Formats: sequence, C-alpha cells, structure tokens
Amino acid sequence: MSTHIGAEPGAIAPHVLMPGDPLRAAWIAETFLDDVTCYNEVRGMLGFTGTWRGERISVQGSGMGQPSLAIYATELFTDYDVASIVRVGSCGALVEKVGIRDVILATGACTDSGMNRVRFEGLDYAPVADFGLLRAAYDAAMAREDVTAWTGLIFSGDQFYAPRPEIMTAMVEHGVLAIEMEASALYTLAARHGRRALAICTVSDHLVTGAETTAQEREQTFGAMVEIALEAVVA
Repeated sequence: MSTHIGAEPGAIAPHVLMPGDPLRAAWIAETFLDDVTCYNEVRGMLGFTGTWRGERISVQGSGMGQPSLAIYATELFTDYDVASIVRVGSCGALVEKVGIRDVILATGACTDSGMNRVRFEGLDYAPVADFGLLRAAYDAAMAREDVTAWTGLIFSGDQFYAPRPEIMTAMVEHGVLAIEMEASALYTLAARHGRRALAICTVSDHLVTGAETTAQEREQTFGAMVEIALEAVVA
C-alpha cells in the first residue's frame, strides 16, 4: 500500500484510466469493465480493477487540479509500477471551431502552474503526450462516426475561477484549443518516470459561446471518450 492508495501489490493493472471525479471512476468501472473489484477507498478517492476484452484495466480517481493528480500518478508509477495512465475528463473549449461534446486528444499541455517552474528551476518545460497512445487514440476516434475529435494543445490551469481570463487570448492565438486542470502534471510525471500518458477530454462547456452540455449528453459523450481510451491502452 502507498500513502494515499490502499491497494495490495498486484491489485492495480498496468494500464489506468484516470478521471478526476471518483464517482465517475465508479461509473466507468461499472459500465465498461467486467469482474470489477474496488481496491481503494482511502479519502474517498475510489479505485477499481476489472477487465475489458480480456485485458486487466484499472480506473483511479485523481481529484481536481495538478497537485492532487500528482499524488496519485506518482504513487501509481512508483509504488504500483503502472505503465500508462490515460486521463479521461472534461474541458472547456477556447475556440469556436471546437464544439460541445467534441473530444480533444491533447498533444501537449501548457500551464500557469508553478510546479514545473520549481522542478526545472525557472526553465520552461514542454509536457507532451506519449505518441503511441496518442496515435492509437486518434485511430480509434477516427473510426467512430459518433465523435468529432481534435488533436492539439490544451491548457492546464491552476484556478477554476481564473481572476484574469483575458490571458487565455494569447494562448488561443498560439494554438491552444481548450482548458482543463490536470494534464500538464500528468505528462511531466510520466516523462520523469519513463511511463506513458495521454489526456483525452470531452468538451463539456464553451468559454466563447457559453454553450453547455446537459447531464444526459455528458454521460453519453463521456462514454465515447472512455471507449477511445480503452482502445488506446490495449492497442
């Protein structure tokens, strides 16, 4: 067991899907996996292992924000020898061409967080996705007729209620498609530990048009995103 994950050795699969919401982790496990067992309830951050098409897969909640995700990703990599983590979460679109319910495969993650500035002593580090996972997810998304998928940069913000949202204008001008709160830390930690990572995000709201998804639409679109993630990790 690690400090924040109460799993016994071998209880966690080599490939982990990581939503922020632990209840969504439970929904993913119950909806998509067979022979599911719950391996973690510490602090209510639920974790499950089951099988999908005969492959062992785990689902672990990360909480909100990079500091919380960093705790769980680090322990999964170092204490449980996890080989790959795919974040499956929501994001807010920053450009008009990206629509509500679209799926974004994040090639890299910009950020306003100070975590990497401390780690790299002020140098700018560019956290990017694992190309193998990205390519497999892209192929899986392109094979579906019910999903519009984009590849490109996202922004991992430290503040949900940003005091200066106008700063995002410069990011958009340099190709950033959407904003979320976790991917930059995930990509950095995967690189540090020699593991694989990818963030796949469904657009749940639009910061330009003000459009939002309904609860039913979020559930249905999140299902497509999860299936793309599962296809990617077993490819």
